[in-house]
Amino acid sequence: MPAHRVALARNKNKKHRKMNDHITPGINVESLSVLVVDDVPLNILLIKKMLSQYTFEIRTANGGQAALDAIAQKKVDLLLLDLMMPGIDGFEVIKRLRADEATKDLPIIILSALNSEQDISRGFQLGANDFINKPIIMEKLLSSVTTQINLQAAKRQLNN
Repeated sequence: MPAHRVALARNKNKKHRKMNDHITPGINVESLSVLVVDDVPLNILLIKKMLSQYTFEIRTANGGQAALDAIAQKKVDLLLLDLMMPGIDGFEVIKRLRADEATKDLPIIILSALNSEQDISRGFQLGANDFINKPIIMEKLLSSVTTQINLQAAKRQLNN
């Protein structure tokens, strides 16, 4: 392998270790799955790039129904959800997930350009765990993702 590719691989591994080090010890980060839901492909690409510092699986869906279908097909550990989407919007996705016994405790982080007090309150009232306004600040996103993963791990430990 050329020297520049070896250096890039080392730097990438250092980034992964750096972010993964903020996750509670004992959590197998590689086994975690995060679903990013947004109807704008560029937003999905940007979020995936921001999350590339972690080693978990990143799945994507381009709308509310696609998100519900993806979650029904395979377990998700964290949902990053846009609100304004055609068809089933993010608010309805949250309602449906919270009404289902299998997904009622799924951590949900809203990522939205909606930033009125009413929209933010509605998101939390429906059961969102966090609300991040667009444009997304990477440090806020990474902090929120880390917090939600660690909270889920703590809940699992308490229940065992």
